[in-house]
Amino acid sequence: MDFLKEVKYSFHVAFHPFDGFWDLKYENKGRLRIAFMILLAVTVMMIVKRQYAGYVVNFNHPLKLNSFDELKYIVLPFLLWCIANWSLTTLMDGEGKFKEIMIATGYAMLPLIVVSLPNILLSNVITLREASFYYLLDTVASIWFVWLLFVGTMTVHQYTVTKTIITMLLTLVVMGVIIFLGLLFFSLIQQMVSFVYTIYQELSLRA
Repeated sequence: MDFLKEVKYSFHVAFHPFDGFWDLKYENKGRLRIAFMILLAVTVMMIVKRQYAGYVVNFNHPLKLNSFDELKYIVLPFLLWCIANWSLTTLMDGEGKFKEIMIATGYAMLPLIVVSLPNILLSNVITLREASFYYLLDTVASIWFVWLLFVGTMTVHQYTVTKTIITMLLTLVVMGVIIFLGLLFFSLIQQMVSFVYTIYQELSLRA
């Protein structure tokens, strides 16, 4: 499968998720590089959206924007979701491998590009009264993404609808736990470094 066919297949997944994710798992048609490419494109798209969306719907101050913040809002949640979902489904008899989870999650993000690009262009020509169309398309992109993520999770792990919903909710909980433990760990490290530095200063002054 060449690169163009791989890209075309990602659109097939977006519009025919049941067939697409099934082939992704059992026909090995999904590619990790395409998932990462979509992730990168979504990150770039969100940066462009924050900076170039029309003033009617864009309330960001241009001088306060930091492109690296998108790593926190896009890339980090993506990685946390994949890690948390894999960790959880390992205990819940899930059939999905970590690579399959990453591919399915990446492919599910495609609507965020497909809808956001024309929506950014639209935001620069609409009036305040027409802003509801912009927010409507944003909502459609989010719902489409969640739907694809749901179908992808269900297909990759071979879960029922109910178990998939429970798993996705528990994955969010596990993500919160990972973030909490991560912050706690870095806080402890910071306190230890500060403590060692304080002792060093005390010894230096007494020497």
